[in-house]
Amino acid sequence: MTEPVVRIPDAKVALSTASVYPESTAAAFEIAARLGYDGVEVMVWTDPVSQDIDALRRLSDYHQVPILAVHAPCLLITQRVWSTDPWTKLQRARAAAERLGASTVVVHPPFRWQRSYARDFVRGIWRMAGETEVRFAVENMYPWRYRDREMLAYAPDWDVTKDDYRHFTIDLSHTSTARTEALDMVDRMGDRLAHVHLGDGNGSNKDEHLVPGRGKQPCAELLERLASRGFTGHIVVEVNTRRAMSSAEREADLAEALAFTRLHLASPTGLSRR
Repeated sequence: MTEPVVRIPDAKVALSTASVYPESTAAAFEIAARLGYDGVEVMVWTDPVSQDIDALRRLSDYHQVPILAVHAPCLLITQRVWSTDPWTKLQRARAAAERLGASTVVVHPPFRWQRSYARDFVRGIWRMAGETEVRFAVENMYPWRYRDREMLAYAPDWDVTKDDYRHFTIDLSHTSTARTEALDMVDRMGDRLAHVHLGDGNGSNKDEHLVPGRGKQPCAELLERLASRGFTGHIVVEVNTRRAMSSAEREADLAEALAFTRLHLASPTGLSRR
């Protein structure tokens, strides 16, 4: 009997709705279905559809594309989405995930000027995680830089491995901007790594979110490592396609990202023998 040459882990590959910007959340479901992604991660932001649970469920049902994760509205441009209170935002993200059948809520560490929120963030995330089956996966960020100046914009820290969280998200575009070693961070996260944002970067001061394989991050190495470990979390393609000259060019980038991810998730098991 011939043994399989490769092993494919159970990890699902999802498309972030942010990856189709400036197209809409609805367009992301259509593209994910057409290209064969396993699901989507909904970035909750200024697009009204991204904030509407019933509309998201209809899109998921119509395109037969499950919603695997909800990204809480943590960006500067979403400060007024789902309330101005950050804990209310997380409560609503959790409720959305529960209603939509998503297993994960992605959350950024607080901005440093959100002092009260930052002070209770680690304890608060543990408390909320204990109230639901949904995983709160806290995402690594990066220092903000302008010319030769560096600003620490996140608290308790942009390097989330310095604090005690139940689950982590690693973002390879963010490790690029932070100029930190991605695989070392993965090792520090250990078994608590639950979620991956796959993008690439060249170490720019800007958060680049390149198609994986077009920058200097160890995207292939990370996927191969996850495959060898039997990773069962979600891998989300989160790339910037704003410079695409057409919808067709955007879709080609997203197809390339999916092919890259699937290729490197195929973990070799050694030569087959009879």
